Amino acid sequence: MAAEPLPALTPPTTRSARNPISRALFDKVLGRVIALAGLIFGLQALPTTMAQIEVMQVAWAWLIGLGMLGAIVAVGVASVVVRGVETTCAILAVSYLVAIVTWPLAVVDPDQVLAGVPWLWYLCTVATAAAAYAFSAWIAIGYSVVVPLVYGAIRLTPSGGGESLTRAALDSTYAILLGGAVLVLVLILRQASAAVDAAQATAVARYSGAIREHATELERVQVDAIVHDSVLTTFIQAARAYTPAEQVLATTMARNAMAHLTSAAATTPFDESTTTLGVLRRRLSDAVDATGVAVELRVDDADDRVLPTTAVEAIVSAAAQALVNSSQHAGPGPVRRWVALERTGDAGVLVEVGDDGAGFDPGAVPVERLGVRVSIIERVANAGGRACIDSRPGAGTVVRVMWPAGLVVGPARGGAS
Repeated sequence: MAAEPLPALTPPTTRSARNPISRALFDKVLGRVIALAGLIFGLQALPTTMAQIEVMQVAWAWLIGLGMLGAIVAVGVASVVVRGVETTCAILAVSYLVAIVTWPLAVVDPDQVLAGVPWLWYLCTVATAAAAYAFSAWIAIGYSVVVPLVYGAIRLTPSGGGESLTRAALDSTYAILLGGAVLVLVLILRQASAAVDAAQATAVARYSGAIREHATELERVQVDAIVHDSVLTTFIQAARAYTPAEQVLATTMARNAMAHLTSAAATTPFDESTTTLGVLRRRLSDAVDATGVAVELRVDDADDRVLPTTAVEAIVSAAAQALVNSSQHAGPGPVRRWVALERTGDAGVLVEVGDDGAGFDPGAVPVERLGVRVSIIERVANAGGRACIDSRPGAGTVVRVMWPAGLVVGPARGGAS
């Protein structure tokens, strides 16, 4: 009975990696925005600052001016090196609060009416954004309310321009609304980015758990297959070894079992090494020689293509188990056996192990029997391949092992009908 062709495996569409929104990324961008806004508004306030410096105390003017400018530059540098941004934003917010509170004490003549608005007005929103970055939500809220109120009170004094209560209230309200909008935006984006971080951490934890479960399953299948292939089969062959040839075969199988156990202990489920097709050909030849029965080996010429080592191990082990099953169950009469290795597609391989012996019904195999289900089908599937068992009583058996799983293959090359 010929194997049915398998559908081609459609390769997944690759996408370029994108950095997700995270709290660290948002804070880095916010720090740079605050520094850029501070420089822009600082340049906007520069003409007003130069015009008002004559009515200010020289020491205060230079101290506050350089302090504010230095804090803005420090925020920019910290945001670039991604270190100390919170501290520099806190310094900027505190420096602005000290400057706005001490403004009436810094003018030369507090009774002289100031022409225009104090130059600190241009940096009010920058200071509010810095406070939103550096402080907790409640402190930032208090800051965004207190600072505009202090500015409104200053506007009522001659040193602040001597404005009317209505104009001072409008200026304060405008500053509160603008600062509040910035604060709300910062809090919402921070909460959203924190939620993304939490979701990502949960996903990573679940993925790690799934990987551990998958590794455990792979190890279980490997142990089951080793126990069946290398131990139980050797014991069964040794118990049936009545002739000298059978005893030699049992001894060879025991040596192979020890070598299999040793190599299995040195490998991991996620081995990323590769093996050439020539090595696979030699491994199949060794497996044929170890069976002790006549087997026709038909292989394509080896080329330079490489396969994952885990796939090669699974293919060789599945083929060896299929040969052992054939030697034990194909029947006492003359049986023709063959192993064929064929290159398929650009990077795929097909290994066919067949005989024209007694055959069996795959659907009638008990669940507790590991030879077909674990040693062949599950082992190959865990390595990214596909195993197909074609057999029926009296019509022989063909085991086809394909890697990768999506290969499209033709009918069996011979033996089974």
